Amino acid sequence: MAREHLSIRVDAATKDELEREASRRGTTRTTLAESLLREGIRAAAHPGITFRDGPAGRRPGLTGGPDVWEVVRVWMDEDRDSGATAATLGLPSGLVEAAIDYYGQYREEVDRWIERNDALAAEAEAVWLRRRAVRSE
Repeated sequence: MAREHLSIRVDAATKDELEREASRRGTTRTTLAESLLREGIRAAAHPGITFRDGPAGRRPGLTGGPDVWEVVRVWMDEDRDSGATAATLGLPSGLVEAAIDYYGQYREEVDRWIERNDALAAEAEAVWLRRRAVRSE
Protein backbone atom coordinates (compact mmCIF):
# COMPACT_ATOMS: atom_id res chain seq x y z
CA MET A 1 0.00 0.00 0.00
CA ALA A 2 1.37 3.40 -0.94
CA ARG A 3 2.02 5.71 1.95
CA GLU A 4 1.05 9.36 1.92
CA HIS A 5 2.22 12.24 4.05
CA LEU A 6 -0.15 13.70 6.63
CA SER A 7 0.80 16.54 8.90
CA ILE A 8 -1.18 17.24 12.08
CA ARG A 9 -0.69 19.45 15.10
CA VAL A 10 -1.36 18.18 18.60
CA ASP A 11 -0.93 19.72 22.04
CA ALA A 12 2.28 19.01 23.96
CA ALA A 13 0.61 16.61 26.41
CA THR A 14 -0.78 14.46 23.59
CA LYS A 15 2.60 14.39 21.86
CA ASP A 16 4.29 13.35 25.11
CA GLU A 17 1.74 10.58 25.68
CA LEU A 18 2.20 9.36 22.11
CA GLU A 19 5.98 9.25 22.56
CA ARG A 20 5.70 7.39 25.89
CA GLU A 21 3.28 4.84 24.47
CA ALA A 22 5.39 4.34 21.34
CA SER A 23 8.42 3.75 23.54
CA ARG A 24 6.47 1.30 25.73
CA ARG A 25 5.37 -0.64 22.65
CA GLY A 26 8.80 -0.51 21.04
CA THR A 27 7.64 1.27 17.92
CA THR A 28 7.89 4.72 16.35
CA ARG A 29 5.42 7.43 17.18
CA THR A 30 4.47 7.65 13.47
CA THR A 31 3.64 3.94 13.34
CA LEU A 32 1.68 4.16 16.59
CA ALA A 33 -0.18 7.30 15.52
CA GLU A 34 -1.16 5.65 12.23
CA SER A 35 -2.36 2.53 14.04
CA LEU A 36 -4.39 4.49 16.60
CA LEU A 37 -5.89 6.69 13.89
CA ARG A 38 -6.89 3.63 11.83
CA GLU A 39 -8.40 1.95 14.88
CA GLY A 40 -10.22 5.11 15.91
CA ILE A 41 -11.79 5.44 12.47
CA ARG A 42 -12.84 1.78 12.50
CA ALA A 43 -14.26 2.02 16.03
CA ALA A 44 -16.23 5.14 15.08
CA ALA A 45 -17.67 3.37 12.04
CA HIS A 46 -18.41 0.19 14.01
CA PRO A 47 -19.89 0.94 17.46
CA GLY A 48 -19.21 -1.86 19.91
CA ILE A 49 -15.80 -2.65 18.41
CA THR A 50 -12.60 -1.98 20.31
CA PHE A 51 -8.98 -3.01 19.84
CA ARG A 52 -6.86 -4.94 22.31
CA ASP A 53 -3.34 -6.23 22.70
CA GLY A 54 -2.52 -9.84 23.39
CA PRO A 55 0.13 -12.50 22.88
CA ALA A 56 -0.99 -13.02 19.29
CA GLY A 57 -0.98 -9.29 18.51
CA ARG A 58 -3.41 -6.41 18.42
CA ARG A 59 -6.85 -7.34 17.20
CA PRO A 60 -10.46 -6.16 17.04
CA GLY A 61 -12.89 -7.31 19.68
CA LEU A 62 -16.27 -6.54 21.11
CA THR A 63 -16.35 -4.02 23.93
CA GLY A 64 -16.61 -6.18 27.04
CA GLY A 65 -16.71 -9.36 24.96
CA PRO A 66 -14.68 -11.77 22.86
CA ASP A 67 -12.55 -11.03 19.82
CA VAL A 68 -14.36 -10.43 16.54
CA TRP A 69 -12.78 -13.53 14.99
CA GLU A 70 -14.20 -15.68 17.80
CA VAL A 71 -17.73 -14.38 17.24
CA VAL A 72 -17.44 -14.84 13.48
CA ARG A 73 -16.07 -18.38 13.96
CA VAL A 74 -19.09 -19.36 16.06
CA TRP A 75 -21.43 -17.58 13.63
CA MET A 76 -20.02 -19.69 10.79
CA ASP A 77 -20.40 -22.85 12.89
CA GLU A 78 -24.01 -21.83 13.62
CA ASP A 79 -24.83 -21.63 9.87
CA ARG A 80 -24.55 -17.85 9.96
CA ASP A 81 -27.45 -17.56 12.38
CA SER A 82 -26.94 -14.45 14.52
CA GLY A 83 -29.55 -15.47 17.08
CA ALA A 84 -27.97 -18.89 17.61
CA THR A 85 -24.55 -17.26 17.83
CA ALA A 86 -25.79 -14.82 20.49
CA ALA A 87 -27.29 -17.71 22.47
CA THR A 88 -24.16 -19.87 22.19
CA LEU A 89 -21.87 -17.05 23.31
CA GLY A 90 -24.26 -15.52 25.83
CA LEU A 91 -24.03 -12.15 24.09
CA PRO A 92 -26.67 -9.58 23.19
CA SER A 93 -27.65 -9.92 19.53
CA GLY A 94 -26.53 -6.33 18.90
CA LEU A 95 -22.94 -7.22 19.77
CA VAL A 96 -23.03 -10.25 17.49
CA GLU A 97 -24.31 -7.99 14.72
CA ALA A 98 -21.51 -5.49 15.43
CA ALA A 99 -18.92 -8.25 14.96
CA ILE A 100 -20.56 -9.45 11.75
CA ASP A 101 -20.78 -5.90 10.39
CA TYR A 102 -17.07 -5.45 11.11
CA TYR A 103 -16.38 -8.78 9.39
CA GLY A 104 -18.31 -7.58 6.36
CA GLN A 105 -15.92 -4.68 5.91
CA TYR A 106 -12.67 -6.36 7.02
CA ARG A 107 -13.28 -9.96 5.93
CA GLU A 108 -9.70 -10.78 4.89
CA GLU A 109 -8.26 -9.54 8.18
CA VAL A 110 -10.75 -11.52 10.29
CA ASP A 111 -10.36 -14.62 8.10
CA ARG A 112 -6.59 -14.50 8.75
CA TRP A 113 -7.26 -14.46 12.53
CA ILE A 114 -9.61 -17.43 12.16
CA GLU A 115 -7.10 -19.38 10.04
CA ARG A 116 -4.27 -18.61 12.45
CA ASN A 117 -6.24 -19.70 15.48
CA ASP A 118 -7.58 -22.81 13.75
CA ALA A 119 -3.98 -23.79 12.95
CA LEU A 120 -2.90 -23.20 16.56
CA ALA A 121 -5.83 -25.28 17.82
CA ALA A 122 -4.94 -28.11 15.43
CA GLU A 123 -1.32 -28.04 16.63
CA ALA A 124 -2.42 -28.11 20.27
CA GLU A 125 -4.74 -31.03 19.59
CA ALA A 126 -1.96 -32.96 17.84
CA VAL A 127 0.31 -32.47 20.87
CA TRP A 128 -2.47 -33.63 23.20
CA LEU A 129 -3.13 -36.73 21.07
CA ARG A 130 0.57 -37.63 21.04
CA ARG A 131 0.77 -37.28 24.82
CA ARG A 132 -2.35 -39.37 25.26
CA ALA A 133 -1.00 -42.08 22.94
CA VAL A 134 2.29 -42.27 24.85
CA ARG A 135 0.51 -42.55 28.19
CA SER A 136 -1.78 -45.32 27.01
CA GLU A 137 1.01 -47.58 25.67
